[in-house]
Order: sequence, then structure tokens, then C-alpha cells
Amino acid sequence: MSLYTGLCAELLFPLHERLKGHDSVARRRQLERSQWLGTEALQALQLARLRSFLQDVGAHVPYYRELFASLGLRPAELTSLADLQRLPRLDKPLIRAHQKELVADDHGPLSRYNTGGSSGEPLIFFMGKARKSHDVAAKWRATRWWGVDIGDREAVVWGSPIELGAQDRVRRLRDGLMRSHLLPAFEMSERNLDSFVAQLRALRPAMLFGYPSSLSAIAAHARRKRIDMRDLGIKVAFVTSERLYDEQRVQISEAFACPVANGYGARDAGFIAHQCPAGSLHISAEDIIVETLSPDGRPVAPGEIGEIVVTHMATRDFPFIRYRTGDMGVLGQRPCGCGRSLPVLQEVHGRSTDFVVAHDGTVMHGLALIYTVRDLPGVEKFRIEQLSLDKTQVKVMCGAGFEPTHVQRIVHDFQRRLGAQVEVDVQLVDDIPAEASGKFRYVISHVKAFAADAQA
Repeated sequence: MSLYTGLCAELLFPLHERLKGHDSVARRRQLERSQWLGTEALQALQLARLRSFLQDVGAHVPYYRELFASLGLRPAELTSLADLQRLPRLDKPLIRAHQKELVADDHGPLSRYNTGGSSGEPLIFFMGKARKSHDVAAKWRATRWWGVDIGDREAVVWGSPIELGAQDRVRRLRDGLMRSHLLPAFEMSERNLDSFVAQLRALRPAMLFGYPSSLSAIAAHARRKRIDMRDLGIKVAFVTSERLYDEQRVQISEAFACPVANGYGARDAGFIAHQCPAGSLHISAEDIIVETLSPDGRPVAPGEIGEIVVTHMATRDFPFIRYRTGDMGVLGQRPCGCGRSLPVLQEVHGRSTDFVVAHDGTVMHGLALIYTVRDLPGVEKFRIEQLSLDKTQVKVMCGAGFEPTHVQRIVHDFQRRLGAQVEVDVQLVDDIPAEASGKFRYVISHVKAFAADAQA
């Protein structure tokens, strides 16, 4: 660790977190101790935290106070983690229907978030400081598994409007001090890819962080231009938010001469699992309980595929209890060889974000279109399907608050990104069915992106 990295990790970032009222530093230290507990000790810790969490929620969250009473559930009497199955699952429609009742009556400062999730259904939820502290601490712990730390040079290839919209003076100052450099991932044009490659060569980061699709696009571009990126000294590439395909892992690893560390989570469900150098996706079990369930809601055995349902025990101000992520996964059957007792998420299925291709050949991240539709009032579901370079179809299931002018807004924004000559067919529909797998895809593109690389 360099002197500057030590200054950031031990002084500047902890001071930043303290000023924000977060206890992420203490939480990270606790996590780094508890990861080495034996399996039984870790499960005992989980059960104790679950009892405390549900007691707190039952006392202060109106929705759960009524639910616990109707079920005769007394959290203090829980004897195993399996007792959690007495509670019904939580999903997006339920959250939307009971949003006010899901806020704790003694809540602290809350931040409002809006996410479409993998199903394309807009969801408004709230996050308190304890949840933020856990998420920072869990990610921080996983970062340190790979021999890098806050303060090491980092390149972030990302596209969230929260990240991109917050680049004010304070944010830029903080990122500058922490040596974190943002590369906006919305548009993978030839010019931007040239710029990204040049910036990475100038920055020489110790770590990368971003969408697997975006990092693999940069890697493919560098290869196509015969620009060697293997001498930059990158120690690890962290990827998340999309499914990581084997060919993407190979492409990124070979281009940057570094391992690729996968992560699984979402803004609503939290940072659920992180990959260790031994290759396992470890669940952040101290605060997160993961169940895998059959379609009828019964637990499936480790090694069998089921729906991933998450209980995040750092969400007392706006609880996520048995939350249906919409993803399918497989819990591991044996411990990881790294020695950590944290349970393993063996496989995650069903997440992908397509690129879309503008009429002039510019390749863009699908999120560039998603945010236009997702944030419009009254949108309940949507699906964007790029049928060809000349036509894109948008199906919208709308409710109260959706105005006819929103259709023109979608057409205008899509044509601005895809090309004025592109036909944008907006259809208002009663329902948008899932795929055969049960999973929604909010962007489907039938136009091949990076076709030259696919054939190489």
C-alpha cells in the first residue's frame, strides 16, 4: 500500500464517512473479523441479528407491525433462520402499494431512490444511513480481498444517472482526492472508445469497476486498434450490474492482464455477493440472508436453481424482508477454499443488458434508453425492442399519471439518441408478459453490436 493510499483509506475516507453520519469504517472492520468465523458461529450471528432486526421492524414499521400481529409472530422467539419462511415474500407491487406503511415511524434521514430493476417496473424506495454504511463496508471489504484499497487509482465505467448527475464540486473534489475517475458508459461510440482507451493509458489505474459489457467493449476496441493495455499495472477488474459471460471475462482479463472479480447485487436489494480470489461469490451474510425458492415459494436444496429472495438486515428504516429480486440462482453446496465461512452463491442467472446501435452505427448502452422511459410518471412496466437500425418498438404499460405527451417525449429522446430517421413505435399495452424463463428483459436488441469482434 502506498503512502497516499494509506492516507485515503485510513484518514480521508473515514473522515468523509463520519461527516456523512455513516459508520462504514467500524462496520468494515467487523466484517473483516466475522468472515473468518466458523459456519455455526456465523449462523448464530445471523440469527441474533435477524431477531433484533425483526423486533425493531415489528415495533416501528406499521406494515410489519400489523403483519406480525396477524401471523402471531414474535421475533424474539425465532429459533432458526428457517423461521423467516413464516413471512410472505415482498415484491415491487407490494412496495408500491404500501410505500408509506413501510417507512419506520422513528426513521432517521432517508434518501429517495428510483430504480427500474431487471423487470423494467419503476420502483421508488428509501434508504437510511445504516443501509448505506453496510453497502459501503461490504464493497470495501471485497475490494481489499484483491490487494487494492480506497485511494488506489480507480477507473469507473458507469452509467447511473445518480452517479453521473452528482458531479458537482464536492463530488469531484472527493473523487479527485480518492483518485477515482469516472468514464460515462452510456455511449460506446468509436470516438468515446478511443477516449476511454487513452484515458486508461494516462491514468494507469490499479483497478477497474464497471459493467461487464462496457469493460469488454473497451477491451475489444483496444484489441481492434492493436493498443496493448497489459502494461498498465491493473490488479483487478470489478464487474457488476449485469450477467458476466465467460467470453467477457476472458476478453477483459486478457486485454488488461488482470483477474475479473464478479459482484451480484442491485440498488434496491443491496450488495449481495462478491467474488473472492479463489473464485467464489461470497454472500455478505452478516447482514444479508439469501434464500433460493421454487415457484411455489418452497426452499430448494443447495445446488438446485431457484428464485433469489433477499432479507437485508441493515434496512430497518425501509425494510427489505424476503424481497423477490426476480433473478434465479444456485446456492453452493460446499465452502470455498479461501477459508472464509461466508456462504457461496454458486450461480446467478437471468441478468443482461443489451447494447443498442444508433442508425449511424454508434453503439450505446441500453441504459441510455431505459432511463427515458423508466422515470416518466405513470409508467408501470416497459420493454424496449430494437427490431432493426430503422425501427425500435417501445411497449408501455401505464397507469395514473401517464400523459399523452409522454409518448412524444419517448419518441423525441429515442430519435435524438438513435437517429432522427429511426421509426420509434410506442405502444400502450395492458400487460407485458415475461419470457418463458419467467424473467423480464427491459431491452432487447436484434442489431448486432461489435460484429467485427464477434467474428474475430
